[in-house]
Order: sequence, then structure tokens, then C-alpha cells
Amino acid sequence: MTASRLSLATLARLPPDVARPGYDPAAIDIGIVHVGPGAFHRVHQAWYADRLLRQDPRWGICAVSLRSAGLLEALAPQDGLYTLAVRDQQCSHQVIGALRESLVAPRDPAAVLQRLAAPGIHAITLTVTEKGYCLGADGALDLARPDLQQDLATPHSPTTLIGFLVESLSRRRAAGTAPPAILSCDNLSDNGPRLRAAIVAMAQARDRGLADWIAQEVAFPRSMVDSITPATTDALRAEVAAATGLEDRWPVQREAFVQWVIEDHRAAAGPDWAAAGAILTDDVPAWERAKLRLLNGAHSTLAYVGLLAGHATVSGAIADPALAGFIERLWAQEVLPGLGAPRGLDLVAYAGAVLARFRNPVIRHELAQIAWDGSQKLPIRIQAGLAQNLAEGRPVAHLFLPLAAWMLWVRRAARARQRLVDPLADTLHELGAAATGEARLDVPRWLADPRLYSRVLASDPRFITGLMRAYDRLAAADAAGAAAVGNCVATWS
Repeated sequence: MTASRLSLATLARLPPDVARPGYDPAAIDIGIVHVGPGAFHRVHQAWYADRLLRQDPRWGICAVSLRSAGLLEALAPQDGLYTLAVRDQQCSHQVIGALRESLVAPRDPAAVLQRLAAPGIHAITLTVTEKGYCLGADGALDLARPDLQQDLATPHSPTTLIGFLVESLSRRRAAGTAPPAILSCDNLSDNGPRLRAAIVAMAQARDRGLADWIAQEVAFPRSMVDSITPATTDALRAEVAAATGLEDRWPVQREAFVQWVIEDHRAAAGPDWAAAGAILTDDVPAWERAKLRLLNGAHSTLAYVGLLAGHATVSGAIADPALAGFIERLWAQEVLPGLGAPRGLDLVAYAGAVLARFRNPVIRHELAQIAWDGSQKLPIRIQAGLAQNLAEGRPVAHLFLPLAAWMLWVRRAARARQRLVDPLADTLHELGAAATGEARLDVPRWLADPRLYSRVLASDPRFITGLMRAYDRLAAADAAGAAAVGNCVATWS
């Protein structure tokens, strides 16, 4: 017998151990627009909004998809409700009711603009990945893009995130409506200022007065988000149906740890995110560096080294004493000394919490997925800290290992004719296919591409020597098998 579908009508059927909204979802107002309602938004920003709604009914969410309608179509028969499964030693299930409206921009751009410009909207949040910001290689808005040119030509029917935001702000200015805070939640360094610069540049191409108004009146706070969020699978759907007694077409899952650090922009009219557990600070970059170099850097290290050593998941890799010991030495000797702790963050305790999160066996975080987009991740997760250590005279030996492992992992994938998931996939495939396993032949080819290694690092003899040494050591171990990789890592210095 097929289970009934999760919806407002079936909420009362949930078992007592499944948490349900602490408010009537049908009675709340919409005060937030979120663009890009993927899994992370639903385990993170929507969860925070769900907590706010228990005490303030103004902060329901309108979810806007810029492309696919699949997710929103799945949730429509469920009245926007979905199940969040929290994976830890004690697993739990919670129904989230914060998503009260769903719009698909290509289908109804007018409705999206109307909602974005509505006086009751005081916050716009975004999870669209870096691609959604339409930035060029220099980090500035790429106004030569055909889609942006189209939005400039037809501003009342935009297609891009930037176009929608600029047009909605133009309408607010014309109507005398107070602007919302626009909050990027993407893993993009200095996300608020970069979004602000892109929006102002687009407005400048339309109307100097509009650009000046946005620059002076609209808040674009920096933010940092964190919670490990594995993809939704059929196994999760089955597990949620068994736990709740109801069918949920698109549940989500995450670890118990969740964090949102927001630059304090004093937006009195907006949501009180701090009341929901977010951290307000005047130094988001310091929190971000700690996350990038401790958590994300270790993730990438475990991904490439772990895959070479025969592991498949983060929990499996960190259970290997050789890899766990390496991560702890990397942090103690080469990462923590270069980090400044922002107020409210104990870096040693944070590192310990990261290790505990990695060891969570209930979260199956695939190393192969973490290995995606290495050309975009490693410059900020590993290379930035390595360059800082070289400049300040600190040790660097451990930081070379994830870079060498990445290059050898690309070589392995190319030789096996596996598809690489990376914006520079074609370039990486060529490098991997041509690789010999000898540093003197392989490393110079990688260093010749400034998209892979900065000119500063690629011209530093200390960096070249260290990377070539690491590459040769790890290549020899890789040729001998997974056990040899583990032994190599265990004795790395």
C-alpha cells in the first residue's frame, strides 16, 4: 500500500518523534525571497527561517528557481513541506514549513519581479553557485555576456540573477519602497562585496542614479555557511517514508552541525537571524579563512589522498590512522599558525569539532564528489595558505601533498577515461593523459597554466622544488598501490 503524501492535510498523521512546524504554515506571511532553492538552502537558510517563524510569522520564504522546475514541482503537492533528516549518532526527522511560495523564473518572470519588489520582502538570500553571479576572470561583472546584454536590452523581462535583482531594485526605488538586505550564501570569498559590485555595475549600465542609490542604500553583507549536506537519494526517501509514515518526494539530509556567520549590517527591518542561532560578526573573512583552510582544505586533502589510498568516503578516510595523523600534523604545523582567530571562535576547539564531524559514520560524504572542481577549490583552500606560509617563513611540506595528490588523481582519471567534473575539465584531461609520473616532465606543464597555479607560486623556486619532491614521492607510492600510499602519508614530513 502506497503511503499518503506529506502535505498540510497529513501533518497531523506524523508520529510523535517527528518534529513538525511550531506554527501554522498556512497562516504565515512571506518576508524572504530565496533564489536557488536546492538541498543546501533547505537544510540551512530555510531551517533558520523555520526557527524564526516559531516566534515571528513574517518570515515565510518564496523560493525562486532560475532554471529547473523539478524540485518545486515535487514540493507543490506537498504544500511546500519537506522532511529534514539530521544524521548523527542520534538521528532525527523534522518537517520544515518555511517555504510558502514557489516560482520558476523562465515560466513567469513578471511574478518573480513582483515578489522581489514587494514592500513586505525585507531579505533576499541566494545560493546560486559562483556561476550565477556572471563574473569574468577578473572577478568583475562580465557585461559582454550575451545574457547580460539581453537583460540590458529588455530589463523588464530578465533572465539572469543580476538582471532580476537590478530590475527589482529599480522598481523599489521608483515606488519609494525600502530596499531589502541581499545576502549571498554561496561559498564565494567576499561574497557580499562581490555581489554588490556586480549589481552596481549592471545598474550603472542602465542608469547612473540607480547605481548610486543601490550603492548607498542596499546592504550586501558578507556571510559564511557550513553544514555537510549529502545528496538526496532513493534510500533517503525510503528511510524518511519509514520514519514518518508519509511519502516525501524530495527530503533532505545534513549533519547535526550547522553554522551561519553573517556580517552585522544592522538591518532593523529584516529577520533577526541571531535569534535563530546565526552568528553576527564584524569579521566574516576571519571565520571564512578558518573554514576554508581547516575544514575545506582537509576535505580536499582527504578526497585526493584518500582516493589514491583506496577510500570512498570522508568517514572511511579519516578512520585511516595515516590520513588522520596527517591532517592533525597539517593543521598544527602549517594551518593554525597562520590563522587569526576572530572574536568568539576557539580555533583549536573548532579543529577538534571538524575531526568529529568527519568521523560521523552516518554521513556518507563521497570523496569523489568532494574531488569535483579542484581547479576552483584548491587555489583558495590550499594554495593561499601555502603562499602565506612561504612569505612568512613557516613550514609548508604538508601543504604540497594535496596538490600532488590532485595532479596524480587527474592522471589516474584521464588514463581510465573517466569524466572529470571541473570547469577546466578539458585542460585537466590533456594534462592527465600526457602525465608520465615523473615530476621533471609533468609538473612544469601544470605550472605553465596560470588558471591552475598563480604566477607568484609558479615562479617561486621553493614552491617548484617542494611540489616536484611531493609529486615524485607520491607518484612512486601510487604506482605501488593503495597500501604504499598510506605508508607514504604516514611518514610524510
